[in-house]
Amino acid sequence: MFKSIGVPELILIIFIILLVFGVGKLPQVGAQFGKAIRSFKKAQSDDSEDEKTDIKTEKMPAAKVSESVEKK
Repeated sequence: MFKSIGVPELILIIFIILLVFGVGKLPQVGAQFGKAIRSFKKAQSDDSEDEKTDIKTEKMPAAKVSESVEKK
């Protein structure tokens, strides 16, 4: 369906974005977009750390799991 986006298509997309948001509001939109991406990456890394912890607790024998719970 979409083979690749070339330079003319990118120029058209940028032009439409400028028309919709305007030049004055474009930095705000970019900042919000950057915050959203950072938030998504942070949530994604937090989930992967949680999964690693879950895997470690699954591999522990039952006695060690209860000891680690008691320590908390």
